[in-house]
Amino acid sequence: MKNPTHSTRGCIEDWQTKMELDLTKDDLPLMANTNHMLVRHYVLDLDVDFNSHVVGGSIVLFFESSSRCRKGDSEQMERACHSQSDETCHVQGPEACSIPVPAASAFSTKSGRNDFADCGKGENDTFDKNGSHGNREQASGISSSKNGCDFEIHGNEDFLLVLDCCDLSVLKVEEVDVAAVPGSEKFTRSAKLMDASEDPKDLRNQIVCELVTLPADHWREQHHFYRRCSQAPACGELLFVTGTWSLEIRKAGVQLPKDFPHAIRIWYKTKSEGRSLSWTTDQTGRPCVYTVGSPINNRALFPCQEPPVAMSTWQATIRADASYFVLMSGENAAEPTEYTDGVLNWFYYVTMPMPASTFTIAVGCWTEIKKEVCTTDIQRNYGFFSTVLKGGCEVKGWCFEHPCGHQPYPCRFQDPATVSQVVIPYRIFAPVCLQNACEDILLQLIPQCLSAAHILLGTHPFSRLDVLVVPSNFSSLGMARYKHFPA
Repeated sequence: MKNPTHSTRGCIEDWQTKMELDLTKDDLPLMANTNHMLVRHYVLDLDVDFNSHVVGGSIVLFFESSSRCRKGDSEQMERACHSQSDETCHVQGPEACSIPVPAASAFSTKSGRNDFADCGKGENDTFDKNGSHGNREQASGISSSKNGCDFEIHGNEDFLLVLDCCDLSVLKVEEVDVAAVPGSEKFTRSAKLMDASEDPKDLRNQIVCELVTLPADHWREQHHFYRRCSQAPACGELLFVTGTWSLEIRKAGVQLPKDFPHAIRIWYKTKSEGRSLSWTTDQTGRPCVYTVGSPINNRALFPCQEPPVAMSTWQATIRADASYFVLMSGENAAEPTEYTDGVLNWFYYVTMPMPASTFTIAVGCWTEIKKEVCTTDIQRNYGFFSTVLKGGCEVKGWCFEHPCGHQPYPCRFQDPATVSQVVIPYRIFAPVCLQNACEDILLQLIPQCLSAAHILLGTHPFSRLDVLVVPSNFSSLGMARYKHFPA
């Protein structure tokens, strides 16, 4: 595939050639042109191969690009903050919503899934939302132009979508035909969408536009259709080229972001030397892999947008040998399903928009440490920690009087049941050699820590917690070797 001949691409190449980063001192370059298009949702479908130290498969990105696609934030905010996701209600896993497609010719022959398309309408506006509670200092206007080149639209040149990417082997980029998904007609019933139906490109883009802007209290339906759309057939390949720090994608003849596909599928595989994953052994000498959180975030795990303004949700299906346990930073406690003989599927999702750098995965031969939790020990903490709160201030009730300032999603901060939840559900995982130590220490410590955090800081922002005891070579900040846990 030929490289795009584009002045924007020339700007990127010149800047990346001149750039010599010292990752111990320098900030990461933000290459993604988020001032034109923002990823609102990622759907990952990946296989973990411990023999080759490679993770590979596909990722589907759903974009938003137009202020006309965004519904009134004030209307969604009220619904969102009263639409707490029920831990007992699950998003359907991949086995529940498959669409027949041709066999994949990319990384994995296991997945049996192939084509994805993208659509979207938008204008060259800057997104100015963030996801912090009560923080109204928005990250507006943040774009890659401050760190690299000012990616403008010039004359008759094709629009170039730039994603943050490093140490990935990109095999193919496709446009996804979301209009082929059964049931997608429900997103085309308005007059404006019926008028757009004469142009398949416009129809596909408008379907994605309607999907990404569904109200927060429709998150289950939204995630269901994200999944189904991610399995839709492709309707054409896109031109792409990879740089040192970026993946650049274009569609011949498309000059504006509003006409660029808003649902695209990228087939790729990681490299064994990629710096987003650590392939190592656990404390018993068995293989494991996990995201290390530094020094390049998740750019060597999947193509993404990293500027602070880029907040998105995700869902992921991970396949691994049945002897391994897959943990992720999802809101659900995944239960594995059989994919093929000796291979299991693990499905996770999140409904809170967050930066791509917060995506975590750990695959290894972990053992879950289980024990009955004594609530009396938890409640004893009130006597000690309540003395810290001066004047009887109830921090945990703050959000009832002060509405959240984040973009709409199923928020826990306005739900009385979650506001009063002192200890959220938690699980502890470790190699079997540390089971006794975890039972003696962590099983007693975790509920006390959660209780103290609730009293001091208020509502837990997440519905559950997984704690994993990783090897002592874990390099992320804040991790220290505990003397009771041998290396």
